[in-house]
Order: sequence, then C-alpha cells, then structure tokens
Amino acid sequence: MDALFTSTLTVTLAEMGDKTQLLSLLLVTRLQKPWQIIAGILIATLLNHGISAWFGSWISQFLTSDMGQIIINASFIIVGLWLLIPDKDDAPNTSLDKYGAFVVSLVLFFIAEIGDKTQIATVLLAAQYQSFVWVTMGTTLGMLLANVPVVFAGNYIMQRIPFSLTRVLAAVVFIAIGVYGFF
Repeated sequence: MDALFTSTLTVTLAEMGDKTQLLSLLLVTRLQKPWQIIAGILIATLLNHGISAWFGSWISQFLTSDMGQIIINASFIIVGLWLLIPDKDDAPNTSLDKYGAFVVSLVLFFIAEIGDKTQIATVLLAAQYQSFVWVTMGTTLGMLLANVPVVFAGNYIMQRIPFSLTRVLAAVVFIAIGVYGFF
C-alpha cells in the first residue's frame, strides 16, 4: 500500500504545471471530447508507466541493497531539482486530429511521457518498492488525478492554480523522499 500511496502522491504533485496538463487543456479545447481524452490518457499512462515500472523492478535485482538505495535516493533528489525547471510550452503536432480524440490523446500522451519526470519517477519508485503492479497503479492514478480536472475544468483551473508553487511543492516531495532514504 505504501508503494501505491507514495507513487500516487509523487506523480500527482510532479504533474502539476507539467506539459501534459497543458496538453490536456489543448486537447479538450480543440477536440471537445473529455471522456475520449481521459480514456487516451489512461491507456497511454498504463502502457508507458507499466513499461517503466517493469524496468525499475527488473533493474533493482542487479543492484546491491546499499548501492541501489544510494542510486535511488540520489536520483529522487536530482528529479526534485529538475522539477524546479519549468517545462517549455511545446505545442503538439495536431495533424493527428483526423484519428479522433481517443487515438490522438493516447499517442500524444504516450510520446509526451517518454523521458519525462514522471516516467523517470516511475522507474525509481518501482526500483525502490520492487512492486510493478502497485507502482503502475499509483503513477497512473496520479496522472489521472492531475489531468482529469484539467480536462473537465480546463480554463477555469489553469487561471487559478499557481503552477510555480505546485512545482516547488512537488520538488520538495521528491527531495524529501530522497533525503529520507539516506537515513
């Protein structure tokens, strides 16, 4: 349960102000199909984070306990510092619109998550907890908690949430997890 809770909280906070929230806003504004967009986010995240969690669980078997903990804790601190750097507002390629909201959302979210902070966090969490299922469920739930409100409340939410504050809060959580692991 700890893996589920920590994964959910970590990814939810890391996603605040992330490019995928901007992507959610863009998609719902352009395609006006919230349920198809949410389904695309869900499937893309399950695929992307499932692969990442599997990799993290797999790689953990090759690390000694001490070496693994040092690498994982240092990586959490590094990701926390990385969170302090704002995302660029990269406009996705919208030539995929003809494929429908579900396919467009699935493809764009899967691609947007490749190499993203939350994908790296998923690898780290799975390596730390050695739990493919709970980490995948938690990180997927975290993605949905961060993005579904944007899909439904779009402009209203985006104008009222201070993303700089949420980015700092997410950074503090990552750094705290890393520091806590050293003790």
